[in-house]
Amino acid sequence: MAPNSPPTTPDEAVQIVRARYAQPKLPDGTPAELNVQEFDIGYLVYAVFPPSVDASGRPQPAPPGGAKIVVSKETGETVTVPNYPTEQAIALYRKNLAQNT
Repeated sequence: MAPNSPPTTPDEAVQIVRARYAQPKLPDGTPAELNVQEFDIGYLVYAVFPPSVDASGRPQPAPPGGAKIVVSKETGETVTVPNYPTEQAIALYRKNLAQNT
């Protein structure tokens, strides 16, 4: 993949994100896995964190905050969106894209 060229595969989208953003870490300091959801105009890239549990093994809510990153298939530009569920994050990207054109 040439520098600054748009991605053509999910792996290329992940490479772009890794080159431009800090690698998210798990609580033990190891790198978090990055997942990709391809859609018609981009790739949604996000870190996967294992569910948190307390000392008795009860599930705990995810910490607030965080973001997902959309990589444009057309330009290779990246945009952060809130850490919403996948379809909501993609819908927000589309809405913001429409408002900026």
